[in-house]
Amino acid sequence: MATETSEPGEPFSSKNPLALYLHEKLSSCSTLIESGDEKSVAELVDYINTVSDSAVSNHEDRDAQGNAVEVLSEIHKFLLSPSLDQAVIDALSFELPKAVSKFAGLSDECLKIADSIIDYFIEKCSPRDMLPVLCEALDSWNGMVHAYDYVVPLLSGISKVLLAIQRRHFEQVKVAVPVILNVLKAVCSEFSARDTECMNLFISALGIADSIRAICEKLEGRVLEKLRDVLGSYLLQLMALLSLVLGCEIPGCLPLVSRLSEFFPFCGLSYLEEDDDYMRCLSYIKHGAAISVIWGHISVNVARAAGGDVSSVKDELLSNQTERWQAVGMLKHIFSFVDFTWELKKHAIDFLLCITDGNIARNYNDKDTDCSIYMPNLYAALQAITMVIMYTPDTVLRKNTFEALKRVLADIPTSQRFEIFQALITNSTSSPMTALLLDLVRNDLYKEGFQRTATGKDKEKQENKAAPLWVARSLEMVELVFRPPQGGPPSFPEHGDAVLAALNLYRFILMTESAGKTNYTGVLSKKNLEKAFNEWLLPLRTLVTGIMAENKDDHDPLVMDTVCSLNPIELVLYRCIELVEEKLKHPT
Repeated sequence: MATETSEPGEPFSSKNPLALYLHEKLSSCSTLIESGDEKSVAELVDYINTVSDSAVSNHEDRDAQGNAVEVLSEIHKFLLSPSLDQAVIDALSFELPKAVSKFAGLSDECLKIADSIIDYFIEKCSPRDMLPVLCEALDSWNGMVHAYDYVVPLLSGISKVLLAIQRRHFEQVKVAVPVILNVLKAVCSEFSARDTECMNLFISALGIADSIRAICEKLEGRVLEKLRDVLGSYLLQLMALLSLVLGCEIPGCLPLVSRLSEFFPFCGLSYLEEDDDYMRCLSYIKHGAAISVIWGHISVNVARAAGGDVSSVKDELLSNQTERWQAVGMLKHIFSFVDFTWELKKHAIDFLLCITDGNIARNYNDKDTDCSIYMPNLYAALQAITMVIMYTPDTVLRKNTFEALKRVLADIPTSQRFEIFQALITNSTSSPMTALLLDLVRNDLYKEGFQRTATGKDKEKQENKAAPLWVARSLEMVELVFRPPQGGPPSFPEHGDAVLAALNLYRFILMTESAGKTNYTGVLSKKNLEKAFNEWLLPLRTLVTGIMAENKDDHDPLVMDTVCSLNPIELVLYRCIELVEEKLKHPT
């Protein structure tokens, strides 16, 4: 399929009719542009697109693939003609980069020629004109069959054109970065590329980081600082996207993660304070910051590449409670992000366990440090941790995550822990998770001295010692289940676990206060006993007995399972009713 070159407009001989027709189109287009008519460029591009579409649709067709190589080669040869007018080059530069990039995924040869054509335009045209052209072409990925192949030569071109720009570097980079990141984010979410293709995509994206760093080395002062900020944000977003796409192949992507981490010492990873339109494209920046630490936790080589020491970070977090709270808040971006792999979340939980040593946490709690400003992030992190417990298919990860949940809760001062528990239970959509949380409340009541002060020992000290405020409000936890915020009694069988845990918590409080002759929670007051009896227990008894009576003769396996699940609830329910009836005879 060899072609013969000729000057624009000269006779052209070729055995390939596509190349012959293309040469005629190029020559005609060149003549029309020189005369001031640029409409023919659209017709030229339409023809080139038919060739690329045919080759992409018939990837096994050797003729179609050969035609693609020959058409690309002819375009490149035509552009290299020394007699080509600059006006023609400028006109073609607006459309051909996009058109030739569609061939990039067909073969290495096509990618090489497409790169050469884009390089030609970067060399011959104004870099400040070519940057928006390439960004616009990049942003036209939607609808491409192999979008990840299409964007690679354009990313490579942007990395080169950035280096060619001579002034106003920050403004140019600031405009380009959101386009690049939005396209990368979209391509990564829309397509499931093969590992090699993903690697090429991120290698090209790292090429842009190389270019930005090279530009930074020419600058100084405030402009340098601002451009480093952009680079740091770009890298964190890349780290999140890389982890999203390649996180299931941790050993295979470690070299690429290390390569990315090498930039961190240079840019400092500071965050930009820009307008919302700019920051919207950096939606994964906090995910990237959090996952970067986890990659360092996974691999010593990655940590070294980043110029950091994860062991020192862990020691610092163990010794500084407020920084630990901030770290927990950052980790929520990993636990709550459903597209991060379970393997990465497993390493994140391991890191969390490393920084939440139980003894250290309790020592800080004794000071009752105010963490109110950290509460929103801590709550969001705990909620994300519960999601891992509920949805992970890995029993070991579930066990470790539950341990992490307990440690993080223990690290929160008692003055704020009630609000956290209350919010988690109120917003829980899982009955088993609600049950786990109520069991943790019961354990906390015991640990906070409720059990110790209610056993009758040191009576004189007890009389002068008030229970923590959240202990006094612990009955509110029970009411969240018996009288849910959305109204009505709890439904069965979906809320069976939560109801059983609430009954056990109420029985524990009632029996412990009775045994110690205390009433820290107010559970023994006549008002609260009557409320529990009339508003909680009797409606629940009516509901449970009604379900069991209605289905006693139904032998359907599902119905029998439901009835069996009510047996332990009925047992604890009747014990609670007996205790309340007894206490109503002698209320406090």
